[in-house]
Amino acid sequence: MSGNPVFDRIQQDLNENSVVLFMKGTPMFPQCGFSAAVVQILSDLGVKFKGIDVLVDPSLRDGIKQFTNWPTIPQLYVKGEFVGGCDIVREMAANGELKGLLKDKGLLS
Repeated sequence: MSGNPVFDRIQQDLNENSVVLFMKGTPMFPQCGFSAAVVQILSDLGVKFKGIDVLVDPSLRDGIKQFTNWPTIPQLYVKGEFVGGCDIVREMAANGELKGLLKDKGLLS
């Protein structure tokens, strides 16, 4: 492991779940518009994902930004790989790239 307990926890979630969304709030109750937009995109595609609320743990909220060197939340991961934030996910969804990625990873038929 990394020796950083927050990074270890993040890595464990990524190892145990095919699609992980680090977000503000929960999939049922997103606490920001950007998180809500990504939840909607994943739901529309019918993808099962684990939503992790960074608002309940300030060390996780800061840690996920350091983990990827990405300044914003939400952050989407597919099979342990960082995909991007809201704008990237929106763009990928609009041009079909997200659906293609999920199919390539065996998460959509």
